[in-house]
Amino acid sequence: MKETMILSGKEILKEMANGNIAIDPFDDQQINPNSYNLRLHNKLMIYQDSVFDMKKKHAMETLTIPENGLLLKPGQLYLGRTFEYTETHRYVPMLEGRSSVGRLGLCVHVTAGFGDVGFAGFWTLEIHCVQPIRIYSFVEICQIYYHTIQGEYDEYCDGKYQNNTDIQPSMLYKDFL
Repeated sequence: MKETMILSGKEILKEMANGNIAIDPFDDQQINPNSYNLRLHNKLMIYQDSVFDMKKKHAMETLTIPENGLLLKPGQLYLGRTFEYTETHRYVPMLEGRSSVGRLGLCVHVTAGFGDVGFAGFWTLEIHCVQPIRIYSFVEICQIYYHTIQGEYDEYCDGKYQNNTDIQPSMLYKDFL
């Protein structure tokens, strides 16, 4: 039985060279001992509806983070995305907030920090805060790390969020069609 584990930063670099992991753009200053820091893009989206319906597509408003930052309010869900595009083969990508960000009460995902083998695209971040906080674009907001996978698997290749190019609001309503 093969033991599952998290890739080291050096192993992430090797797997990038082997074509099993892609991070674009890549900056070697963002590599950590066992993860890679991803940055926040300069756009956010918020839902226009005050009540969500799982069977409905919801209207969205796009916000641009100005150079002097954007003040986030508690009780509001903000959808953002990573500046970096990632693609992963042979490994399970996972996303977590950076501890420095979390210590300011900023959460970068509600439940969607788990990726699938084969995912290609930008990560949508489900951002919320416990008290008002000013955020800035291109800050290293979260980190991606990679688990090995045991057993046979099929790569994620055609899901509703695959090969995205921007922030992805919930598409759960498509499951009801």
